[in-house]
Amino acid sequence: MDKNTILENGLLEQYLLGELHDAQNTQIEEVLNREEELKIELQALEKDFECLGQENAIAPPTEVKFNIMAYAKSENNVITLKSTNKMKFLLGIAASIAGLLLFGSFWMYTQLNEVQQQLNTVEGNNKELNQTIEKLNKSLSTQETLYATLSHPDTEQYVLVGNALMPEGKMLSYVNHTTKSVVVNTQRLPKLNNDEDYQMWADVEGEMINMGVISKSSQLLVMNYIDHAESLNITIEPSGGSEHPTVSRLVTNVYLK
Repeated sequence: MDKNTILENGLLEQYLLGELHDAQNTQIEEVLNREEELKIELQALEKDFECLGQENAIAPPTEVKFNIMAYAKSENNVITLKSTNKMKFLLGIAASIAGLLLFGSFWMYTQLNEVQQQLNTVEGNNKELNQTIEKLNKSLSTQETLYATLSHPDTEQYVLVGNALMPEGKMLSYVNHTTKSVVVNTQRLPKLNNDEDYQMWADVEGEMINMGVISKSSQLLVMNYIDHAESLNITIEPSGGSEHPTVSRLVTNVYLK
């Protein structure tokens, strides 16, 4: 077993994931001891998996408080008649009924307002919860793609080295034509101003096709896969990206096999 066999068959990823037999592990460790370049490749891969566990984290949602209360209230009114005057008796009954109706109407109005406010609060919390669930699902899908691409035996690694515009810059990219996925590690890209972004392009028969704007907040990203791409290219564009690449600000590129 040699370095090329390990890289071409994705054995380094399987070694890192503990998917190989003891004999294969021993052979790879022997090659690692004598191949410094392969050891650097393993360290870079370990860093990528570490980023996979740390990136795209979303804080847990605020607990949705369901505080609608059921109100129950009963009124027991006893009218004691001390007067023998029939008219006073009737007027007393009418006044009592009117008082009860007025009090009951006011109480119901107050309770309805409180319940409505609480329902509005619950509705707002449910909307926030749905948005959080959507973000979590999106994050889970992204992490699944990252893991699947990095661990797949058909994934090819390309190093995009910066040109004169970015002499110390470098970016790792992982391309899998079987699963049609592209993952990039942007840790070595120099930081840009707030009004600028890196943008990735695929060259297909001379036409540059947008693969997406590279986020400033993540080091390990899933980019758009473009069929029949001949090369990967990175340019510096205005914040938010451009419809067409600024060729004069091309900072790095690499040709695909």
